[in-house]
Amino acid sequence: MKFLKRWRLAFTVLTVLLLQGCASLQGPDPADPLEPLNRKVTVFNDVADDLVLRPVAVFYSDLLPSVVKKGISNFFSNQSDVMSFFNSLAQLKMEAALKNVARVGINTTIGLGGIIDWATEFRIDKQKEDFGQTMAFWGVSSGPYVVLPFFGPSTVRDSFGLWVDNKTDVSQQLKDAGARNALTLLRLTDKRERYLTLSDAVRQASLDPYTFTRDAYLQKRINDIYDGNPPVLDDFDESDEALPMRAPNQSMTTGKPSPKQP
Repeated sequence: MKFLKRWRLAFTVLTVLLLQGCASLQGPDPADPLEPLNRKVTVFNDVADDLVLRPVAVFYSDLLPSVVKKGISNFFSNQSDVMSFFNSLAQLKMEAALKNVARVGINTTIGLGGIIDWATEFRIDKQKEDFGQTMAFWGVSSGPYVVLPFFGPSTVRDSFGLWVDNKTDVSQQLKDAGARNALTLLRLTDKRERYLTLSDAVRQASLDPYTFTRDAYLQKRINDIYDGNPPVLDDFDESDEALPMRAPNQSMTTGKPSPKQP
């Protein structure tokens, strides 16, 4: 589809400008030195969301019954479990890898290709791992916080991880370009529809939605990387030091790699 090709080109150009051409813009937060530019990209994303993404998501929500939307979400969740398996292996998380294998096997077979999430019913919890987390595990620093055109909150490390995750996604391996593009649009619409209530609440409840979203994203990523158990800074640590800049195999006091846990 020509639309998707043009969209990808625009996204690439804007991302390059964001990551390479804006080093002189400095924000007050050490984790967000690109804040002036990030705020401009946020405004762009808000306009695109108001004009296109949100109306499509609202139409999608009103058009389809809840059971159908749930089946679509489960289908794409099952695909993400495949890459979570490989990322779990790369992070030496054998238990998580086994759970991901079990989830994919159960949901793909008796779950009709993932439409029904039987694995969760069997109490096999989802173990979400992405390539950004894998890079963090192996000591790659997050780099500055960035807001990507259309995709929203990220970091330099997570931006590259997002690109890898998208390229290796199961649906992107289809040879039929039309099918790939249709699945991509459906996945983006499904994701936006699931965040309709949350995005509205953030806009209404936050004095500064940008700051709220940034802090929430960085905290979530740190929790993801440390599997919900991030290290706690003691009274002798600098309070303004950015935790998301550390990798999980780095010492909290020296910043040097510490021995990996089995």
